[in-house]
Amino acid sequence: MQEVQIPDDSDFRSFRDQCLAADGWLSRCTKGAVTVWSHQGEPSSGGVQKLKMRMVCQDVAAATLYDVLHDSSYRHKWDSNMIETFDIGRLTVNADVGYYSWRCPSPLKNRDFVTLRSWLPLGDDYLIINYSVKHPEHPPRKEFVRAVSLLTGYLVQACGATCCTLYYLTQLDPRGSLPKWVMNRVSHFVAPKAMRRIYKACLKYPEWKRRHQPGLKPWLFPEQNQLASLRTEQLQLQRLDSLENIDESGAAEERRAASDDDET
Repeated sequence: MQEVQIPDDSDFRSFRDQCLAADGWLSRCTKGAVTVWSHQGEPSSGGVQKLKMRMVCQDVAAATLYDVLHDSSYRHKWDSNMIETFDIGRLTVNADVGYYSWRCPSPLKNRDFVTLRSWLPLGDDYLIINYSVKHPEHPPRKEFVRAVSLLTGYLVQACGATCCTLYYLTQLDPRGSLPKWVMNRVSHFVAPKAMRRIYKACLKYPEWKRRHQPGLKPWLFPEQNQLASLRTEQLQLQRLDSLENIDESGAAEERRAASDDDET
């Protein structure tokens, strides 16, 4: 069995290269400042599709956007799909393990994840990446489908003192035979809306942070991290074939009171 490994500089550079690459990526849609692409996954990953988004953020410093992506206390302000999230333990000064549950479009079952997350500033670039692992104290829950992140993350690139570009890339197996309308809705409506929510949250974050423990940023200051220590030996890779693969391909899309493309 392949061991759990903490990403190194080469892993971060590889992720950045994927975010910036054009070859093999099919343009799905452009909505305002957000562009969405898809890429057929390699056979080694079971052919799981990749989804990539890019958004230029005016009047937002790269460091601010990086803080917003890290600050779990602020996440409820922009992540409308989140049900619950919490940190499980710390591996190194720039790696931890956490839990996240995600609200899926009705009538599908909600999904959850346990992931190893790592982060690294590289010059004017800021990167956060994760992949799924198994933790003995956080097995799959009966009310969720345990999904698998093969690789998910953010790249924030500064393009000025108060401007940056955000890339989001994910290769995610939701562990289910999903109807085609789900991927169409995610790529054309849900994903662009989530990116715009992040942007709006960034504009409000400096003022919010001034009123909520302004000096607390453990992602920048490791000595502030109070999580219990973990060892990679306590974790296992989350293999796709060890999880239930449910069939939801017949689920019909329900009418919604408001469009997924509504601004917030």
